Formats: sequence, structure tokens, C-alpha cells
Amino acid sequence: MSEVVRQFTVAPDDEGVRLDRWFKRHLPDIGFATISRWARTGQIRLDGKRADPADRVLTGQVVRVPPGGDAPAIKGQRVRKPLTPEQREMALDMVIRTTPSAFVLNKPPGLATQGGSGTFEHVDGLLDALAQESDPRPRLVHRLDKDTSGVLLIARTPGSAAAFSKHFSGRSARKIYWALVIGVPAIEDGLIELPLGKQPGSGGEKMMVDESEHGQSARTRYRVIDHAGNRAAWVELQPLTGRTHQLRVHMAAIGHPIVGDGKYGGPDAFLSGTISRKMHLHARRLVIPAPGGDTIDVTADLPDHFAASMVSLGFDEADGASQISAPAAPSKEAKKAEAKAHAKQYRKERRGERRSRSDAPAGERRSRSDAPARPAKSRGPTKGKGSPKPVKPAKR
Repeated sequence: MSEVVRQFTVAPDDEGVRLDRWFKRHLPDIGFATISRWARTGQIRLDGKRADPADRVLTGQVVRVPPGGDAPAIKGQRVRKPLTPEQREMALDMVIRTTPSAFVLNKPPGLATQGGSGTFEHVDGLLDALAQESDPRPRLVHRLDKDTSGVLLIARTPGSAAAFSKHFSGRSARKIYWALVIGVPAIEDGLIELPLGKQPGSGGEKMMVDESEHGQSARTRYRVIDHAGNRAAWVELQPLTGRTHQLRVHMAAIGHPIVGDGKYGGPDAFLSGTISRKMHLHARRLVIPAPGGDTIDVTADLPDHFAASMVSLGFDEADGASQISAPAAPSKEAKKAEAKAHAKQYRKERRGERRSRSDAPAGERRSRSDAPARPAKSRGPTKGKGSPKPVKPAKR
């Protein structure tokens, strides 16, 4: 416990974070109740002025911390998970680009991004191998499925993690995937707009097309690069939204499952002969703005099984040079569908509230018969619409 007043200068990596979040990063053992009490009594100061826990700190500001609480966490004393030499080598071998704000990995297929039930070997568990003892622990900012290979961005600091997360959630990060699919799509350059939801009975492990009020909008652009007769096609995929298993569900939904994806394509998702039974979905390229104004643009090589299948089918990687297109603006129909889904969800929640009130003891509610009657609202004629087509040609 510190017995003296301490002063800290806000670093660029903490620009714009809430004061209470700054404490959590740098003085994690000081609880929110203590921070709030210090703020109420004027003991916490920003550049000499009283501060509130919700205030945003700026680079170069001086934070005055009163006596009490614990001393600052010493980064060099942070407990790290012990890694074997083989695990450290695996982590370092995945790195294909290092920048001041990020490590970019080429994740191999079969390695999970994060741990879970029965999953003990994963990327998140290897990240300590990438940082020096005095550095903050690198952080995941997005994920790839276990059997999907390719570009995976890792933030080096909390500030860069926040910046990258905003770009992913704001759709300003552009991602290109390569996939081999069964058959050849009739529309060679198309846009799939099919809402997705969790499949009942799967424990949230499997997704499905869900055109009910519960479905979340999902949009994928695809382009056929080449095809091997009618047997298989090599496609470029751009997810314009970020739903779980989106690319896999969308391609299966239009009748062209990804090769090796038995989860969504069943037995029809496999090719005979020399083609591997592993999934052929690869995060080929990522373009994302980086803190400081730079842009990270990185491409990941194909895994061995994917490269071998390309050769077997007669595809040439040089034909896959892509141009990152700007995010396509949602159509008017998509915007209306999202607004309609939101309104339905709101009405459903209100119905739930009314049911809760009706389940209360009689003495705690007024009976419906005692409530004043509401005047009926007149409605004009309504106009129905059919379901949107799942695939339509992409606008150029």
C-alpha cells in the first residue's frame, strides 16, 4: 500500500479511455468503490482539476493518485503461463508480420483461436511467447474457426486492441478469404444476403439460415476465380458482416458447400481422389488501418493441403490477385428488414413484460377489466413482400 501521493503521465496508448479504465490497466488492485470515493472527495486530479471516473484521459495529462490502495502493477513481475520450447517455436513460426501495434499470424488449420471445453492448445495460450517480459500481453481482436487457416491479427497493446476492435466492428477492416467449393455457382460474382441464427439443439455450436424475427442480417460477397469443370470452384469471399460461421453457412445455403466442411455440407462436401478431407477455407488477406495513420495490408500463404488441392484441380494462385473493394452499402431492402426485425424484437420484449405483470399476485396489479379502454387505431391497407432472393449479382 502506497503512503505517498503518486503522479502518472498518461501515455499515448491510453488516449481517450475512461479514468476508471485507466486505473484498471495500471492500478488494477484499486477497486471501483475506492476510485469513486477518491473522486467524490476531490483526491483524484487530472492536471490539477477534480476528476470523475467517467472522464476521458488525454495523452500527456497528469493523474494524481492519493495515498492508499496498492502500488502500481509492475509489468516485469506479471505472471506468465509457462510455455515449452516447442510451444514457443510454434508461436514464433506463425508470425508473418510485426508492426509497432500488431503481430500478424498465419494460423494453421486445426489450431483453435481461443480455449474452450476440452480445448487446451490454442493461439491465445501461446501469445506470451510473442512479448518481452516487460511488455503488455498481446491480445486477440478477432477470431478464426479452428479449421480455418490464414491471417489472424494480434494487438500488441491495450490501446491498439481498442483501435483494431473499432475497425472490425465498424466494418472498415477488409478481409479476403479463399475457398474451394463443391460445384460452380451460376452467378459468378454475387452477393448473398441471408440472415443467420443459432440452430436449436446444437448448444450454440451450429448456425443456420434464420429468416424469422430472430435472425441477424448477414451479407457475403463472392467471386468465382476459376473452376474445374462442374466438379469444384475456387472462390474469393468477402464477409460484409461478421456472423459466426457466416461464410460456411452462406455457401452451403446456395448449394455450394466448402470442400471439407462436413458440418454444414454433410457427405456432399468432400471430393474423391487426391483432394484432402480438411476444410478448404483460408483467410488470405487483411487490410486494416493501424494506430498512427498507417495501414496494415498482409497476405498469408496457403496451408499445404489447400495448396496441394489447388494443384490437383489445375488452379494457379497467380489468378487470384484481388482488389479490395469498399464495403457495399446495405440496400434499402436490407435496412428495412433490419428495422423490421428490431421492431419485432422490441414488441416481443414488451409482451414478455406484460406477461410478467399478469403473473403477479392479484393485489399487486390492476385487472384488465378495470383499465380504461383504449381507442382503436385505424390502419390503412398493408403491403406484403416476399422473401428476398438469397443471391443476386454484385453491383460494380
